[in-house]
Amino acid sequence: MAGLLAPRLAQFAAVARAEHVTRAAAALGMPQPTLSRALVRLEADLGVPLFARRGRGLALTPAGRSFLGAVERALAEVGRGAEEVRADADPAAGKVAFGFLHTMGSGTVPELIRAFRVDHPRVRFSLVQNYAEAMLDRLRAGELDLCLTAPLPEAPGLVVRRLDEQRLRLVVPEGHRLAGRRRVRLAEAADEVFVTLEEGYGLRRIVDELCAEAGFRPRIAFEGEEIETLRGFVAAGLGVALLPPPPVPRPGVAELTVTAPRAVREIGVAWLDGRTDAPPVAAFKAFLLSRRGRLVSR
Repeated sequence: MAGLLAPRLAQFAAVARAEHVTRAAAALGMPQPTLSRALVRLEADLGVPLFARRGRGLALTPAGRSFLGAVERALAEVGRGAEEVRADADPAAGKVAFGFLHTMGSGTVPELIRAFRVDHPRVRFSLVQNYAEAMLDRLRAGELDLCLTAPLPEAPGLVVRRLDEQRLRLVVPEGHRLAGRRRVRLAEAADEVFVTLEEGYGLRRIVDELCAEAGFRPRIAFEGEEIETLRGFVAAGLGVALLPPPPVPRPGVAELTVTAPRAVREIGVAWLDGRTDAPPVAAFKAFLLSRRGRLVSR
């Protein structure tokens, strides 16, 4: 019934406001006979009279007055929705739904958006932080336009472009046997206990793979969801960790360059293949691609 009635709602509302078919038809830019036939069909579909004839004009019946309230609310909601989607697609002031890893939330993403808004000051962002698989699910569901992710996914239906790589460091407590070193082979930490992100996080998978390449399986003492919390556990002497560099130095820890294996994580941007970008999304995508090689701190 809603699909049947929807095309005629604005016509009904125009006649109800004007209380005259000819004037309403002129306001709508359509022939008066066409509008009259539409009203007759509308009343027939509903099974109730909406108008009572009054001389050369019309007056709403009680059913018509009740229906008009619902129609005006529906039309107002459609109007608001149309304005929202038009505003979101405005190249100067639209919206970008952007996802990124928790590990990029404190430094990388704020700096990216600050730099982008120098030339696009009115573009708005809907920001989502999550682990990689959850973000990619939201991307596939159409809830995100773009997302920064690591490691780079290989998945049908997605386009992924490598933007940068970030060195991972072995983070140890001050006073640790390795704390006085600047460089270390990861195998030298084989007997240590590790604090890591939980399984399902991209960085956790990278850490497990690097440890396997170094010839050992890490003994996990604590698992968490946030990088700086893990750094705090290291500072408390509860283990060591492989982590990206912090936005600002953290007291209580030493951060060592890993010489072997090559400890990096690749960072890229992903989007749905074949999706047409709104102008603000296209602008932000181009901006991200222009930052290749200088996206993150090392």
